[in-house]
Amino acid sequence: MNGNSVLLDTNIVLYLLSGDEVLSDLLYNRKLYISFVTQLELLGYQGITKKEEQEVKHFLEDCIIIDINNQIKEEVIHLKQSRKIKLPDSIILATSKYLNIPVISSDSDFSKVEEVNVIYYEKE
Repeated sequence: MNGNSVLLDTNIVLYLLSGDEVLSDLLYNRKLYISFVTQLELLGYQGITKKEEQEVKHFLEDCIIIDINNQIKEEVIHLKQSRKIKLPDSIILATSKYLNIPVISSDSDFSKVEEVNVIYYEKE
């Protein structure tokens, strides 16, 4: 992977979809990856409207969606055994490590994982 690639946490996608211009500028011309977990969280939201669903699907077309594999599973197991991290977050962090690219998130729990390059984004 090159330095132009980044994995997006679910909260970052939600900020982008809500029109966060600072974040949009930061990610402009980057190769965007998401975990299948983010895809499921976005589309599985119980109160999602048809319009929102279409917006999410359109956004996802511009991303590379990474499904789980054995290497990611092994890293998830390691993260779950060594830290108190929720399963979806563990999968996203393990995906970042697997791809060897940073993950951008506004979740402060991500900073607990030293072996993953986390870009912390604080919404203004």
